[in-house]
Amino acid sequence: MKAPNLESERLFYTPLDLSFASKRYVDWMNDKEVNKFMESGGDYSLSKLHKFLEKVEKQEILFWAIITKETKKHIGNIKIDPLSLKNLTGEYGLMIGDKNEWGKGYATEASSEILKFCFSKKLNLRKITLGVVYENSTALKLYRKLGFEQEGLLKKHAKHEGRWCDIVRMAKFNPNLSSEH
Repeated sequence: MKAPNLESERLFYTPLDLSFASKRYVDWMNDKEVNKFMESGGDYSLSKLHKFLEKVEKQEILFWAIITKETKKHIGNIKIDPLSLKNLTGEYGLMIGDKNEWGKGYATEASSEILKFCFSKKLNLRKITLGVVYENSTALKLYRKLGFEQEGLLKKHAKHEGRWCDIVRMAKFNPNLSSEH
């Protein structure tokens, strides 16, 4: 499934494609503060970004650029990937790359809108999951606020800043479905 165009009160969600390749985007991916808890980043170039976006463009994937309505500025991305239509599940990922836009509630707004879409009659997913580095307290706070609950803790599962760290696995079930689903 390709990502449809969506919008919320202050944001547009546009399918991520090559048109979003920019020096600003490369700068986010190389910013230690932005990519601190991400698996990718730190070694990006415009060429690498082009290759990544070309790959994204060719896939049937729920991957959106987050754009402010007021300034029409690309401030980050949100995705549900991989998506399992057999199990009606999806894996959530979010990056607000533009640090000038941090602390304005955009991550909450974008996440709420995309979750609403995932749980709507159109897609009707049963469950959205995610993994987060235990030390990422800002993200954990956001996910709990969005209604995600911890399902597990993977001990010393991933390397972060040169050492092994725990990964919290979280999930949010579709509130519109009965518990038998």
